[in-house]
Amino acid sequence: MSQQAIKDKVEKILDTDHVGTMATVENKKPHSRYMTFYHKDLKLYTATSKDTHKAEELEQNPYTHILIGYEGEGYGDLYVEYEGKVSFNNSDELKKQLWNKHMEPYFEGPEDPDFVILEIEPMMIRLMNKKGETPETLKL
Repeated sequence: MSQQAIKDKVEKILDTDHVGTMATVENKKPHSRYMTFYHKDLKLYTATSKDTHKAEELEQNPYTHILIGYEGEGYGDLYVEYEGKVSFNNSDELKKQLWNKHMEPYFEGPEDPDFVILEIEPMMIRLMNKKGETPETLKL
C-alpha cells in the first residue's frame, strides 16, 4: 500500500473515530484511560485538567501510546496505533476551537484556568489492518 493510501486511511479513522485509549507511565508502569481526540492533519489533541494524574505523569515522561478506531467487531478490526510526544498547549484560540458541551461537567468554560489541551506530536503511526493483512507504518 502506498504511503498516501496509508495516510488517507489513518485520516479517515481520525475523522470518524474520536474515542481511544491513551497510555502514560505511572510509577514505571503503563496507565491507560479513554480519551476523546481531535486532529489537525496527523497531530492529535485532547482536553484535560492540569490537575490530573495524566498531567502529572506526562510532566515526568511526555511520551504516550494511543489506540483509535477499534470498531468492536472483534479480532482483526481496523485501527490506528500512535506513539507520540505530548506537550501542554494553553492557546486560548485552540481551547475555544475544541470546546464543546461535553466538557461542561468538568470545566467552567474554555477560559477555565484548569482547562489545558494535550498536543500529541506523532513519532510513529501504524495502521493496523483488517484480519489477514499486514500492519502498515506511515513514514513521518
